[in-house]
Formats: sequence, structure tokens, C-alpha cells
Amino acid sequence: MKVIHTVEEAAEYQGLNFVPTMGALHIGHEALIREAKKHDGDVAVSIFINPKQFGPSEDFDKYPRDMEKDLSFCNDLGVKVVFCPKNEEMYPDDSVTPVTRPALSEVMCGRRRPGHFDGVTTAVARLFRILRPSRAFFGWKDAQQLIIVRALVEDLELGVDIVPVDTVRERDGLASSSRNQYLSVSEREKSSALYRALLMGAKMAKGGSTVGEFIAEIRGAFSEARLESEYVEVRYLDDLSSLSSELPILESAARERGGCLLAGAVVLDRTRLIDNIWIFD
Repeated sequence: MKVIHTVEEAAEYQGLNFVPTMGALHIGHEALIREAKKHDGDVAVSIFINPKQFGPSEDFDKYPRDMEKDLSFCNDLGVKVVFCPKNEEMYPDDSVTPVTRPALSEVMCGRRRPGHFDGVTTAVARLFRILRPSRAFFGWKDAQQLIIVRALVEDLELGVDIVPVDTVRERDGLASSSRNQYLSVSEREKSSALYRALLMGAKMAKGGSTVGEFIAEIRGAFSEARLESEYVEVRYLDDLSSLSSELPILESAARERGGCLLAGAVVLDRTRLIDNIWIFD
């Protein structure tokens, strides 16, 4: 496995299957890498903690970093090359043109984290320009990010095939995330209520409850589990447009638009967790 740090070095490794990461690699990243290996060609992984997607009061400084462990992780999975650029390599003289997709990035997580997805799309566009991958692999756990990146590639005709990979979950249902390691034992016990509440909401939706009714039940489940609710929303998968809270989800309409995304975000102390499931996909 080759470890590279510069744009010049990356020129030798273009056209591979690509898994972009911010390090702190876990079983979710393993699933992405294993899926990438199923396709023709070698696999490239990037490890770059992107400062542009963190707000002033967010956890950039304490975000988990263990490069030695991450590189061993990639090597064990047969990754061909790992691109580990420094900030000045990604953003020389801070002169990289920002890339934004407002209609998709200002809802859900974007409403609570202004500028976050602009940072994501700017970094992803830059990585795609440097590595020119044939395919890039993103998890459904970060569904909004995946949808935005897919739109970015289509809008700019970047020629990268975006391959979605199913969410990987722990035994208790908690979606695998680098931030899970922030949780204390008691917080970890509470956190599994996030997924259970979304499952309950999806069942209610399929049973004919209105959007407002099942969202209220989900919020109630969060409160009972002592999870601070940041948002609970249901949106069409094709363009993240919202549904009326006063009506049930019409299955035929949902299927025409790829299904609906039921998503939620909660906070435990200062750890923010997100999750989502599909309805009528």
C-alpha cells in the first residue's frame, strides 16, 4: 500500500475506485472499502479532516485522529493507495473556489450547521479533481451528504459514478460513526433509542398515520430516552422536498420519487448523532 501526501503524487493514481474519509475508520468505512473492491480496479482512500465543514463551535479540534491505526486498517483491507493531504495541499493559499448546492444543503442538517455542506462539496470536488476516480463510494448513513454529492456530480458533469452503500449498524442498532467513541457507557445505552424511534415512526407511516402524528411520536420517544431532539423530518429522496404534516404519506407518490427519507438528529451532552431510514423505497 502506498501513502501519498501531494497533488503531484496523486497524478500516478487516477481512475481508481475511491472512498473519501475523515479518518477514525470503523466498520462503516470497512463496508465502503469492501464494496469498492467488488468493482473493477484498485481502491484509493483519502484521509483528510476537512476544516471547512466544521462550524466555529463544533468539534474540529477534538475530532478523533489516529493516522497509524487508520493506515493499518486500510492496509489490512488491501487498499492500493491512501491520500493524506495537509490542509495547504487541499486549499493552497485558501484560494480554492467554494462549491455549493443551496437547495439541498440548507435543509435538515444544513439548517442547524450553516456552511457545513458547502465545506463538504468544496472538499469532495477538489478530491475528485485531484484523483479523478472512476467511482466514489458513500454511505446512506449520511444520506443528505450522499444526495448532495450525487447532485454535484450530475450538475458539474464530473464523470464519477457515485455508488451508495447501506448503513452499517452496531448490535444495538446504532449507526456506525466516528463520533460514537465520544459516548459514555450511559449515553451509549440511550443512543440506541434513535434508531428504534425511527423504526416506530416508519411503521406508523406505513399504517396511515399523518406525518405530524408519527413525527410527534418520534420526538416523544426521544424525550423519554432523554435524547435532546435537534430535528425529525421526512422528505422525498429525489430532491429532499418536504411533505405536508397534516397528511399521511401516499405510497404511490413516494415510490415515484424514490421513496421517502425519515431522518433525525439528537444530541447527548455535546455529541451529535444522526440517522435515517427509508419509507416506501
